[in-house]
Order: sequence, then structure tokens, then C-alpha cells
Amino acid sequence: MAEADKIYYRKPGRFTRHVFNNLVAGFTRAGVSIWGSRVLEVKGRTSGQPRRVPVNLLNHEGGQYLVAPRGETQWVRNLRAADGNLDILFGCRREHRSAHEVADADKAPILHAYLRRWKAEVGVFFDGVSADSTDEEIARIAPRHPVFVIDPLA
Repeated sequence: MAEADKIYYRKPGRFTRHVFNNLVAGFTRAGVSIWGSRVLEVKGRTSGQPRRVPVNLLNHEGGQYLVAPRGETQWVRNLRAADGNLDILFGCRREHRSAHEVADADKAPILHAYLRRWKAEVGVFFDGVSADSTDEEIARIAPRHPVFVIDPLA
């Protein structure tokens, strides 16, 4: 398999899985957002059971986006299998929404904005690319980072 064909995924470490994500998700479910955090709930592709994970919800130019800094994560796979159906949780609020994947060629402005907002938290997953990188540098790493636009509320 060629390097470009390999699926990119950076598995979270034990601390992230068992401590950090639980803390962020707990605060978010209590209604305290940490830098735009929300809890994404999507049906598991194998079990059919709801799966929850904290995510950074990016508001950019009137749209809302989910970016997978770690690549082809479980939530990405589940969201694809669920045909984009998801719930976004914040405090007591639950919003049933749908999302669709953004094409690699259209990701640059979204990834620039995402990195501008969360570079300190997720920059290590972007191979030295930052918010100040050129569109060409962003285009190079774009296929590794799935991006979903959340459809507006009806």
C-alpha cells in the first residue's frame, strides 16, 4: 500500500481516553463549554448503541463544522455509517442534526479556521501545518482529516 493510500489515524493515549475526554465530556454535559466543546452522539456502526465523544464544534462563516484532527476516528466511521445522522449535546440541550462530508478540495478555509482556534490543543496531529500555512500546505494534509459540515436546523 502506498504511503498516500494509508488511512491516517492517531489513536488517543490512555490519559486522553480515560481522563481528559471524560473531563471535557462531563463539563460539556453540565453546560460548561471548554473552547467550543460539545458532545457528539452517533449510533455505533456495529453495536447500534449510541456512542458519545467530546468534539470541538467550529463555527465558521455562518456554518458549523466537525473536524477530525486524529484522522479516521471511530466517530468518523460511525458518522459515515449513520448517513450523517447525529445529535449534538450541550448541557440539557440535544439537537438532532445531520452532516455531510466536505470534499478535500474545499477544506482549506475550514482547516485554517480550525487550526487558528485549536492549534495549541490539536496542532501535533497536523504535521507542522498551522493556521498560517499556505493553502498548498493545507491541501497536502487535508485528505488525512475528515471534515463534516453540519446541516442547518430546519
